[in-house]
Amino acid sequence: MSSGGSWTIGRLHQHLQWAVDLEFWTIPYYMSAMYSVRNPADDAAQYIQSVVYQEMLHVQLAANIGTAYGLPVSFPQPFYRDQHIPHLDFNLDHPDPRLQYSPYSAEIGPLDRKRINGFCLVEYPEWLNQTPPPLQEDMRDYPSIGAFYDALRDGAEHLADQIRPNPKQQIDFFSRYYLNGPAFTVTESGRAGWPQVKSMIACITGQGEGGNRRHEQIPALYQNTADDVWPEASHYDKFVALWGANSLPDSYPATSVALGAGGTVQEILIENFERFRVTMERLFAGEEVPNFFADMVTLGGNILNCWKHGVVPRFAPQLTQAEHREARPSVRAFPAHGAPAHPHAPARA
Repeated sequence: MSSGGSWTIGRLHQHLQWAVDLEFWTIPYYMSAMYSVRNPADDAAQYIQSVVYQEMLHVQLAANIGTAYGLPVSFPQPFYRDQHIPHLDFNLDHPDPRLQYSPYSAEIGPLDRKRINGFCLVEYPEWLNQTPPPLQEDMRDYPSIGAFYDALRDGAEHLADQIRPNPKQQIDFFSRYYLNGPAFTVTESGRAGWPQVKSMIACITGQGEGGNRRHEQIPALYQNTADDVWPEASHYDKFVALWGANSLPDSYPATSVALGAGGTVQEILIENFERFRVTMERLFAGEEVPNFFADMVTLGGNILNCWKHGVVPRFAPQLTQAEHREARPSVRAFPAHGAPAHPHAPARA
């Protein structure tokens, strides 16, 4: 474990890229489970869809903040393996949330108990608040996504003099869904830009990535006013509602994980996701990307097509054994244990 240190622009860039990485990682993970549900009008599918939409917003916000601080934002291919949720070390959380949310899987799959437990771990709220939060050189030293964003906020404030937004790199696709919301781009330089950056981080944490153990509603400022079936509920609360449900909705069966009878639909998804990933990098580099929405919308149909053909969606080619070893997390897997129901689970399910 690292012992922390002083904020530099390089360390802030590292944290900002990690934020983009983790927010981007959640989208295929959540979308795949959502599209596995046969009835898209089911509450479970609707809850996950609302979270997916906000994760897309969070990717945009994290990338906008990154480019405002001079980071050349990238969108590396996310991988889904074993129980590895990127950059988070639950060993540091007390109590360890895996006592409650096990067994879990961080692999792409249908909406089942393992995936729901994984969802709750990704969105697990911050239980211990520290002010100011300690800087860690490795995000694995952060016990939760909330603690990570606390540290990132501290670093961004320390280095607010470095804010230099390029209007061509500030993207806004979602403000029409938040009629009460703040600006989702950075337009001011230096310290004058800090209130905008602070508000954008608050939007990310207010919607789910950084709450605390008290059951709190999303502030009205950050609630979706257009198409959210439960706009006041955080990501974590929506997933806890699924976790506490007595039964899960009917889902498409997955008869195969590897390329086989459904190989063609998997290959189409891999190809289109790679195009989308590269398109995102071009977009936040300030390039004109006329087909962005078409590339994005196509992915949903590709994922659904995989489930209808009986195969688990895949977003990248098969990892080699060497790549699996390189990607394997350093923290130990946590055994499954029985645990009492979450004391703050919402009544609605």
